[in-house]
Amino acid sequence: MPSKPKLGQNFLNDQQAIQRIVAVLGDCTDRTVVEIGPGRGAITGLLAVRAGRLIAIELDTELAGHLRDEFPAEGISIVNKDVLDFDFAAASAAAGERLIVIGNLPYLITSPILLKLAENHAALDRAVLMVQREVADRVTASPGSRDYGLLSVTVQLHGPVEGLFTLPPGAFSPPPEVHSTVFRWRFAPRFDELNVHPQEFTQFLRQAFAQKRKTLANNLRAAKIPATTVTEALSFSSVHPMARAESLPIEALASVWRALNNKEATPASEVAPSVNDSMDQ
Repeated sequence: MPSKPKLGQNFLNDQQAIQRIVAVLGDCTDRTVVEIGPGRGAITGLLAVRAGRLIAIELDTELAGHLRDEFPAEGISIVNKDVLDFDFAAASAAAGERLIVIGNLPYLITSPILLKLAENHAALDRAVLMVQREVADRVTASPGSRDYGLLSVTVQLHGPVEGLFTLPPGAFSPPPEVHSTVFRWRFAPRFDELNVHPQEFTQFLRQAFAQKRKTLANNLRAAKIPATTVTEALSFSSVHPMARAESLPIEALASVWRALNNKEATPASEVAPSVNDSMDQ
């Protein structure tokens, strides 16, 4: 069955890689697993044997039909729809547990899928995802590094991420022009720990990272926050007035948000003492 480039289809055909990906998912014998973009079913075949229940979400109607023919067994559901329209919360409620997610994410909508998963964190336990290597570098990046930005903070805010291994273009058919990296994401949101409001803090992060080469202070002032308020919040949080958001750990960003919103909290200098030292030069 030929691929459809407009859907970003690159099918994994490396058997050793398929085994490794399913292995790092961990024990799912009695669990409900959601597979994003099963394609021709390379990973689906292993999951059908190992998972307690499998939900495979495939956008391509032709491929979905092929999967139904190949995997008609009880306990396997083939859902023909866009994963961005899939109701993870409803699936979790029906299963009576948090879901395990696995998938080779389409390159064209990787970020929207990651954000969708973050929004549905309450319904999810862990995920093993394969994405373009450059995206994985951003997702797992540390403060002050070239790849650290809004996507890094947003994903890591919802739980720890760990890069696992990278596959060459030859592991796929047709071969893409990029390498692909597999990473694991455990959903453990830090909102309570950081004493931040989920929606409000997420909006603050968008403002903080709005212009990559601008300082955090300038980005916040551009968001119509009074200059004196910004200055006081940065001072309270021990953040250098010329620091960029890309240089700051989540703890420091949370401290600035709390200061801007008059939340009682420990200054960032006591939880992230290297904030000034990490300023991006």
